[in-house]
Amino acid sequence: MDSKARPILPDELLGALADVERRKLLFELLTDGPRAEPFTIADGGRSEGKSRSNGVRMYHVHLPKLADYGLIEWDRENDEVRRGPNFDEMRPLLELLVANEDELPAEWF
Repeated sequence: MDSKARPILPDELLGALADVERRKLLFELLTDGPRAEPFTIADGGRSEGKSRSNGVRMYHVHLPKLADYGLIEWDRENDEVRRGPNFDEMRPLLELLVANEDELPAEWF
């Protein structure tokens, strides 16, 4: 994805949060430090203890959707993900959820 992604729509921001696996990945990127260094999907906890179907969904549904929205940049060859050009548009929603973590069901995280 290039550095000039199309603007992300509010429905897309909310849709990106609609699945727990996408939320977990976005929360991980939120806390990944100021430079958004890439991390390997397997190292990021994506494959540990997960069924094969969850891994397939991550690679064929979740990662492409987040990349299309510009929320992540996904290096398929090296299996790495970093913040995308639209990540800062998602940041306030993620920070709001984290700030209210005690008020929300545990499965949101």
